[in-house]
Amino acid sequence: MTRSVTEILGTKYPLIQAPMSWVTDARLVAAVSNAGGLGVLGPNAGQTSVTNDPVLTAERMRQELRMARTLTDRPIGLNILTPEPDQSVADNIFTAALLKMAYEENVHHFAVVGSAHEELFADIKAHGGILIFRPLTPTVAQMRAGQRLGADILVATGSDEGGVMPHQDFGTFTVVPAMVDAVSTPVLAAGGINDARGVRAAFALGAQGAYIGSRFLMTQESPMSDAAKAAVLKAHFSDVLRVSPTQRSVKTPAALKYASRYRNNPDAVLDREISINGGLRPGMLLGDFERGIISVNNGVDTINSLPSVEALIRELMA
Repeated sequence: MTRSVTEILGTKYPLIQAPMSWVTDARLVAAVSNAGGLGVLGPNAGQTSVTNDPVLTAERMRQELRMARTLTDRPIGLNILTPEPDQSVADNIFTAALLKMAYEENVHHFAVVGSAHEELFADIKAHGGILIFRPLTPTVAQMRAGQRLGADILVATGSDEGGVMPHQDFGTFTVVPAMVDAVSTPVLAAGGINDARGVRAAFALGAQGAYIGSRFLMTQESPMSDAAKAAVLKAHFSDVLRVSPTQRSVKTPAALKYASRYRNNPDAVLDREISINGGLRPGMLLGDFERGIISVNNGVDTINSLPSVEALIRELMA
């Protein structure tokens, strides 16, 4: 018999906090884990400065992980980005360095994002890891590949999400039931889930839990800047702009410029430009809206408060 999500994760609730670049830290993920979900450290967790050194990146993550463990004795996850399909794990020096650190620190929960990668999955499983696989673009083929390669939990993401969206414009209500029907591994729903109604809808679509990002940024423990939080609280879905082929943003001066260019040239390489300009760091972490965007899901109208993580999870899982 298939184990439940809570049995697999060792959590009270079938709920995972999505690992978002620059805007997670020890305090946030520990709060999520303490409240019954799985907190996950995302890329550059707890950092404000940029480094291109994989060893330093891994060591900074080690310190953030250790700090989180002083705040909770519950499971904590680590985000791992998959190498390209034609790359080995060793070829991706950042992934290799993070994995080495994670094994040394006895991390057991890995939120793996990208495309199914046989060597990576085998390596994590050989080290006793619990593998949560979120295909960046969910397809039946990717979900089945993840299942075949040993993923313990799969995540079906609709284009309603914040962050980097799938390379296909199918919403959560389309994607989740299709992916659930394609595999026997437990599936979590992601994309636009901000309140208990969204969680109940995820279960109704056949998911066995929820994988939530944007809503956790709008909490007291979130490291997102106060200015960015205020902008999200004021925003409506009509204020959310498409700024690149795979990203959205609340209106900021930078977002308006990106959106104008995207409308005039949908094929523009804006994702790379946003990344070069700091990704989510300028706008969401530092509150610099002249340079940065504020990524959020399409359900921004249902984000209208800044609760504690504990209160939010209690409401989500009511």
